[in-house]
Amino acid sequence: MGQLTGRWMRGALLAPASLLMAGAAWAQEAGITVPEPTVDKGDVTWMMVSTMVVFLMILPGLALFYSGLVRTKNALSVLMQVGTVSVIGMIMWALVGYSLAFTTGPSAFLDQFIGGTARLFLNDAGTDLSDNLVATFSTGIYLPELVFVVFQMTFACITASLVLGGLAERVKFIGVVIFAIVWPVLVYSPMAHMVWWWPGPDLVASGTPAVGGFIWNFGALDFAGGTVVHINSGIAALVGALVLGKRLGYKKEPMPPHSLMMVMIGTGLLWFGWFGFNAGSNLESNYYSVLAMANTFLAPAAAGFAWVLTEWLTRGKASLLGLCSGIVTGLVAVTPAAGFAGPVGAIILGLVAGPICLFACSALKSALGYD
Repeated sequence: MGQLTGRWMRGALLAPASLLMAGAAWAQEAGITVPEPTVDKGDVTWMMVSTMVVFLMILPGLALFYSGLVRTKNALSVLMQVGTVSVIGMIMWALVGYSLAFTTGPSAFLDQFIGGTARLFLNDAGTDLSDNLVATFSTGIYLPELVFVVFQMTFACITASLVLGGLAERVKFIGVVIFAIVWPVLVYSPMAHMVWWWPGPDLVASGTPAVGGFIWNFGALDFAGGTVVHINSGIAALVGALVLGKRLGYKKEPMPPHSLMMVMIGTGLLWFGWFGFNAGSNLESNYYSVLAMANTFLAPAAAGFAWVLTEWLTRGKASLLGLCSGIVTGLVAVTPAAGFAGPVGAIILGLVAGPICLFACSALKSALGYD
């Protein structure tokens, strides 16, 4: 069957046919039945829709959110930066990133940290949709590899774009271009491989021994990108802010967001796109997709309310910026747990995350002195 892929928590393994055949043979000897690969049109449709919805998070969702937060003179610059990082990210993902993230590494040891060259320039990834498949959570249930490629592409693009929030109003365009080319290859793809790379349900069911990603081997559970996307981009943004230094005039002149209306529109688009982000990460249209969707409603609602309430109690008034910030906080907080937490758990998660992030964005940031 050519090349097959398996995944868990959105990870994938491009296993050679010989390995799959060996696993199937072992399973037959052991009396274990592994289902024949099946592609469901409903799953394929759901993943195509989810991919387009996640793309809406970036353009115009994240672009509007970030652009509204900066001063008027830098608003168009931020829009341009997010757009540029996105288009470069798509090209780099197709040429290099996907292969480094979701194929077998050059050796058993390196396979824990980085993928190989099997899919450079998307070699064979979409030439025969009946022969190139990726596995879902369930044994025997597969998707065309190309839909997995483009779904993952949107994640790579938004992760790099998220970093721009920490660099806003202080980075040159050439720096953004270099970052968009280099950072996803050196950081994002290896991190995706370490967290999401695993043998796949069919190989696990057959009992075939195989190596997963370095962080996956520790038992990491990252349903839709809490580590790969948010912690990864957040640390990069913080490091970038520290390296570049504070904006000129920081704490010496007012720097309020120039358009809370843009921030609110961006927040709504981010929230809408996050349903594809979280529910699409199940790779199947079933109960767990519904659970992820429900949690993507409830956690940001709870975090938005908690942020507003905390502002009201501590500062005497609530703000639209606080509501938007709280909603995004809840979306980020629930992402790694979207397919695991129950609805009430998602509410509790949001109620806890909102005040913590308000403290981090106000008191903690002021105490540490970074911009």
